[in-house]
Amino acid sequence: MSALETLIRDLHRRKGRERRGLALAEGVRLVEEAVAARVRFRGAVVSPQLESTSRGAALLSALRDADVSLVQVTQHELEKLADTDSPQGIVAVVEPPEWTLDALTLETGSVVLVLDAVQDPGNVGTILRTAFALGARGVVALPGTADLLNPKVLRGSMGALFRLPCLAADPAEVVEWANRQTATILVADMPDASENSDRSSPALPAMTAPTLLVLGNEGAGPGEAMRAAAAGTVGIPLAPRAESLNVAIAAGILLYALTRRN
Repeated sequence: MSALETLIRDLHRRKGRERRGLALAEGVRLVEEAVAARVRFRGAVVSPQLESTSRGAALLSALRDADVSLVQVTQHELEKLADTDSPQGIVAVVEPPEWTLDALTLETGSVVLVLDAVQDPGNVGTILRTAFALGARGVVALPGTADLLNPKVLRGSMGALFRLPCLAADPAEVVEWANRQTATILVADMPDASENSDRSSPALPAMTAPTLLVLGNEGAGPGEAMRAAAAGTVGIPLAPRAESLNVAIAAGILLYALTRRN
């Protein structure tokens, strides 16, 4: 087994990804996005299946032109290394950009999403994809949130992780940074679910300052630390007896509204 194959096996573990700062990109589309974003590659394993389509052949040529180290394996060997059932002939090791809070400078109207214990990797990946598409300035993952380098997060983000500032931090760091940026912290919360209540939500504020929108998991919502630091709450009115919205759907609706406020 090659050193690259051993590395790929290690990166299936969260501890391996955290220790190395590396991630796995599987499939033609995601690796294409990594190439387009000029992400650094540590290598890729490829099977003959990759060249079976013109798109795959073009990707292979692009990787060779970029001097990416390639290891040829059989399709069966590739499938044992992959996280998906259909890796499309390629599994690549990439080095996503590293970001810090201090590297994120905010302007009037900027919105940053803060994920507070959003545990499902698929939801986190979809939120990253939505945040990039709707013009968020970045995404911050608090403890309890799915690992940003999780293969499912990368796939769900459709390459947004390669272009959008994304990082992990703890609540105290985020609150201190928000104060330095004179940013307003808002927490997303669900209106009262009782049938007789008015399920309207607080009006979205005018965008006179950068905004941090905090989203928690669907069960507990944002944690106490971010609630205590928040200037207010925002939510989405729901029909009577409706239980809740998926957190990724809610993130898209609220982000769309916030980024279009004057």
